[in-house]
Amino acid sequence: MNTTTKQTETTGPAGAWNGSNPVAVITGASQGLGLALARGLAERGWSLVIDARTPERLAAADYELSKLTTVVALAGDVTDEAHRADLTEAAANLGGASLLVNNASSLGASPMPSLAGFPLDALVETFAVNVVAPLALAQLLLPQLREHGGEMINISSDAAVEPYEGWGGYGASKAALDHASAILALEETTIRVWAVDPGDLQTQMHQDAFPGEDISGLPLPQTVVPAFLRLIDERRPSGRYQALDLAGSRRATADAEVA
Repeated sequence: MNTTTKQTETTGPAGAWNGSNPVAVITGASQGLGLALARGLAERGWSLVIDARTPERLAAADYELSKLTTVVALAGDVTDEAHRADLTEAAANLGGASLLVNNASSLGASPMPSLAGFPLDALVETFAVNVVAPLALAQLLLPQLREHGGEMINISSDAAVEPYEGWGGYGASKAALDHASAILALEETTIRVWAVDPGDLQTQMHQDAFPGEDISGLPLPQTVVPAFLRLIDERRPSGRYQALDLAGSRRATADAEVA
């Protein structure tokens, strides 16, 4: 194990490892959507392997989530090969991953520059975090996911399909992730691969994209968690989904049942 990576292991509310619980690996899980998804899965009894780059924030997330379930929290960067190996090993020790959520992402620069002036080192870093790292982690975890007939969720964005000024680097990286997800889904027929656009949310990343602006009117990350849980519950076919559409289909189903 990489000795430079901080590791915190907890045994969950039962006081012992429980290998029978499904295991989810979630990157970027110390705040925002990643933490909200981790919380939603923990409440359902999933064991968690979570990471983030900031040890202090990750420790706070670990403290909260470990009251609900088994948690292994590893501070590190998803672009680091040794860190990805640690995440894979941690999931194997819990019984193997049934779900991978590639949530960790990078804007590349803030405020967001036009492509004409986009620093190339920042562009390389954006693709390293948003495209290469998710695929590299998927390669390591695929044997576990195949064994469990599991799922992979790659967090996408409307910027992957709509051209927005200033969003060239981030949008291009998410478009590449979408395409990689679609191809992976064709090649890996024993698992499901989903690219999911969560919509605009009240997160630190969104605030970084609009420095100084008031984003308090945007939905909180936890509001879209039911859409992700629906995707997992119904084991929808591999493909690209929008959280808003999944939430809408849930409401439509509920209305039909009442009628």
